[in-house]
Amino acid sequence: GPDAMWLLSATLALIWLGTGMYMVGPNEVCLNLRFGKFVGKTGEGLNYNWPYPVGSVIKPQVTNVITTEVGFRTVESVRTTRQTDVAEESLMLTGDENIVDIDVIVQWQIDPAQPEDYVFNIQDPPGTVKAVAESAMREIIGRRNIQPVLTTDRSAVETEVRQLMQETLNSYKAGVQIRLVQL
Repeated sequence: GPDAMWLLSATLALIWLGTGMYMVGPNEVCLNLRFGKFVGKTGEGLNYNWPYPVGSVIKPQVTNVITTEVGFRTVESVRTTRQTDVAEESLMLTGDENIVDIDVIVQWQIDPAQPEDYVFNIQDPPGTVKAVAESAMREIIGRRNIQPVLTTDRSAVETEVRQLMQETLNSYKAGVQIRLVQL
């Protein structure tokens, strides 16, 4: 009868509401969405958001450090790891018009304070980081003479590139933290 239908409906509603429970791991920040709009974030542990189709969650891993290579690629096969040069990325002009071949390793992570920027503001974060690294390198190298770049100014160049990259990414609201730039 109607009582059984009501009981069944109430039970199904409770089960549906129960599906809104979710766990957030220690390396994650959870972004809560309601009808596809970002409404807030939660940290580690058991949390609740409206179940699908009203609510949804995205859990970016904010502690993972990602390595981006500019000017070369590391190719790993079963027996060996070898570097292949990517000349169109690594060849740069110095301020005194010499061509240098520079490979750069950039280590970065999602900014734990702004993971929503990372998830929603840029389409291809690894590609964006790589493009920003390349243009920052060209700009910084283009201001210097070849000899100091190859010898004494290496760490200064790394620091300047890291700062320029961070400023550029912040202006894009990319939600990315640059940890290390290594020539």
